[in-house]
Amino acid sequence: VIQGRDGGRGGKKNGRMIGLRADFDALPVTEFNTFAHASQHPGKMHACGHDGHTAMLLAAAQYLARTRDFDGTVVCIFQPAEEGGGGAREMIKDGLFARFPVQAVFGMHNWPGMAAGHFAVKAGPVMASSNEFRIRLTGKGAHAAMPHLGLDPVPAACQMVQAFQTIVTRNRDPQDPAVISVTMIHTGEATNVIPEAAEIQGTARTFTTATLDLIETRMRDIATHTAAAFGLGCEFTFKRNYPPTINHAAEAAFARQVMVDLVGADAVHEFVPSMGAEDFSFMLQDKPGAYLIIGNGDGDHRAPGHGLGPCTLHNPNYDFNDDLIPLGGSFWVRLAQAWLKQGDGRALPEGA
Repeated sequence: VIQGRDGGRGGKKNGRMIGLRADFDALPVTEFNTFAHASQHPGKMHACGHDGHTAMLLAAAQYLARTRDFDGTVVCIFQPAEEGGGGAREMIKDGLFARFPVQAVFGMHNWPGMAAGHFAVKAGPVMASSNEFRIRLTGKGAHAAMPHLGLDPVPAACQMVQAFQTIVTRNRDPQDPAVISVTMIHTGEATNVIPEAAEIQGTARTFTTATLDLIETRMRDIATHTAAAFGLGCEFTFKRNYPPTINHAAEAAFARQVMVDLVGADAVHEFVPSMGAEDFSFMLQDKPGAYLIIGNGDGDHRAPGHGLGPCTLHNPNYDFNDDLIPLGGSFWVRLAQAWLKQGDGRALPEGA
């Protein structure tokens, strides 16, 4: 928490408070890179650049704490467990915004494939929701030579996988993006045995709650009725993990202007929404704000000894572009200073 020279939280001037968030967790990936700063721990790697996110925010925090040339308070939020753990949700539950009642919160992620040092942001949905499903079909095992003596879950599972795709093509509004991905089918242990059970797992991703409700309902109906048609038992589980990340219009526009002032309009782009997910969405459900991206380049920055594969997120050949640290830190500093100085046109809550 960094208070400005002219009064921070409850200070003698505007009392404004802004939150800047960086995640810092790694992934269960064994790194292929062999350069000096590669992971020293098998099965653990910063394959999404969260170490770089932390470095950029630390650089900004150091500068802001040293200069304090702003009025208000900057709350630097270093968040664990973005990769599936819902760390943002848990921090909010633990009282993050009750203790630090920011009026706006911003998050930034590096983006491989976008030119290094370029930025992108937009209002509205930018990252999809992430949800998991699990379907367990229970039948009756039998010898493969005598299928009539059993209840085979395999044909039913195959029909379900095909039928789920009709939800996207025939039930969903074509203008509302969604994707259903069956990523696991587990059944059987021997080629001459009809298995007793089969399990289907995967994810569903949408930008709206209405479409997600539709997908869950239709998947449940398809699974239940298909299983019944084959005489099978069916256990259907649908877990809603991360909601969609939806940027607030005023904050997205404010961040865009700071980007333009920093790098010029030609280096600022419209954020093309991704079907990936991000738990910063929980913070944006609680507070106005925006999630933006900074280009990580195409991998040409990597030192000798890098893996031979692409420099993409969640990839064992990935490497954060350290050249972004000064620029990312500068963006955070300028955003905080500008927002605390000018605000966003909204009146502050009573007591803020």
